[in-house]
Amino acid sequence: MMWLLLILMGIILVRIMLNYYNRNDLFDKIPGPRRLFLLNNTLDFIDGPVSAFYRFRSLTQKYKNLFKLQIGTKKVIVLYNPEDVEIILSNLKFHVKGYPYKFIRPWMVDGVVLSTGEKWIFRRKLLAPAFYFNILNVYKLTLEENSRKLVDSLQSEVGRPRTEVEHYLQNFTLNSICETAMGIKLDEESQSFAKAYKHGVFQLASFAIQRTIRPWIHSDFTFSLSELGRKQKTILHMMNKFRDRVIDLRRESFNQNVFNMDDNDVYAGKKRRAMLDLLLEAERNGAIDADGIKEEVDTFMFGGHDTAATALQYALMLFANNPDTQDKVVQEYNNIFGPNDLSLSLHDLAKLKFLDCCIKECLRLYPSVPVILRNINEDVQLKDYVIPAGTECCILIYDLQRRDDQFDDPNAFKPDRFMTTKPTWHPYSFIPFSAGPRNCIGYKFAMIEMKLAILAILRRYRLLPITKPEDIKFTSDLMLRSTEPVYVKFEQRPY
Repeated sequence: MMWLLLILMGIILVRIMLNYYNRNDLFDKIPGPRRLFLLNNTLDFIDGPVSAFYRFRSLTQKYKNLFKLQIGTKKVIVLYNPEDVEIILSNLKFHVKGYPYKFIRPWMVDGVVLSTGEKWIFRRKLLAPAFYFNILNVYKLTLEENSRKLVDSLQSEVGRPRTEVEHYLQNFTLNSICETAMGIKLDEESQSFAKAYKHGVFQLASFAIQRTIRPWIHSDFTFSLSELGRKQKTILHMMNKFRDRVIDLRRESFNQNVFNMDDNDVYAGKKRRAMLDLLLEAERNGAIDADGIKEEVDTFMFGGHDTAATALQYALMLFANNPDTQDKVVQEYNNIFGPNDLSLSLHDLAKLKFLDCCIKECLRLYPSVPVILRNINEDVQLKDYVIPAGTECCILIYDLQRRDDQFDDPNAFKPDRFMTTKPTWHPYSFIPFSAGPRNCIGYKFAMIEMKLAILAILRRYRLLPITKPEDIKFTSDLMLRSTEPVYVKFEQRPY
């Protein structure tokens, strides 16, 4: 018993010393909730991811532009003021992702989203051609085809009391990223892996959030000994098998095409390549190794399907609750192109201004990635305060895009607000794809994918409301997740 007391006293003494030596006058000047002795704000989020989500919302109501937290020994500044957000995101000095991103490294490792310095610059430059206009034109054909398949698969839902849309959308976006950026169609064996992969993504994201709010499993060692750590190891093994299957399928095709280029192959030639082809070519030239390819495939498989499916889910919910808006989208299409099904070019899609506004408004209210983090490696002057070096900066996109000083009636769905040619809001108050040098490399792809899917669905079906915006209860996650499924009802649209 005496030894236990001595150990406990030693731990307390170490914590007191750490708190003393980690004191920072610049950090202490920033407003924030009261911190407990030794524990700081750790207990504020101990009740779990759902409570944590709404705890952040209450703090943004209490503090106008920013506040500070200290989780364990980690100092965090939370921003949701566009002027301050611009200072951080527009400056390449602060391109290093924040500390909690270490919890997603086990499956995304060091791809373009998480890498830094010269490696990040090289990978970004390497992958950028996969999202140029000419290759997006090629991707568009696949996305159109998959949108038609999505609509056909939803036919069985017509007349049912309600439909959980997430399953259909996850299938659509995962197949789409495989057939475009990866250049492969999933065979029967791969489809069986894909189902487990999608479930694995949800689980790993949940584990990352639980680690973030529980300092005692921040350490990789202690986490590996926990039940979550053991589960993660099993899931990673399964997900790696799916990723390797995707790479192997395209590698076989790529090796054949290198020696027998066919002008009819949509991914042949230097100017028209699947993203994975760019990686395989770089490997052939010695610029990247097999592990580097795995990093980027993991990054884009996750980011390319889950973000789009999340956005589409909330978009369908909003359209279902706004029947006049969905009718207006269909009418806009008919006024420009007539009632017939057409293969629209990217220039044609750009003519659908109201559809574009609707998607932007959906992304404003429900950004797929509600939070991003940056490491602050030197003191930085914000509008009213200085963030000290060594601090984690947490940017709340969800709250940033619902500020009432930037958007009139900010919680209401009003697509027309984006019809203006001169926005009244600060450019960094609407950043669903992040902003600055580390913005989303595939944002144009995502917008095309969403436009084609929504257009195909609304032209075939009328959406009726089941889940309402006020019904949704969110939980903290890498994506904007609801605790319960999002439902809509499908009705055949009269022609």
